[in-house]
Amino acid sequence: MDLQVAKWGNSLALRIPSEIVRRLGLHEGATVDAHITVDGSLSIRLAQWDRRAFALELNEARNTMPLSESVMEELRSGARY
Repeated sequence: MDLQVAKWGNSLALRIPSEIVRRLGLHEGATVDAHITVDGSLSIRLAQWDRRAFALELNEARNTMPLSESVMEELRSGARY
């Protein structure tokens, strides 16, 4: 099935035929994963939420955040009572 690429704001978009939408169970706002395969084709799949991957991302984000004094302690030290 050939799909046409169209302009959508500053981006490009693919319009997915309703038959494919029904068969995949897609809906407006659904999240999909898009990957370029080794042969250069585009693979689009319905995204599945992965608890383990989310935990790893969260852990990475925590590790990149600088550790400092609590914001509340910082506010209290400057407060005028």
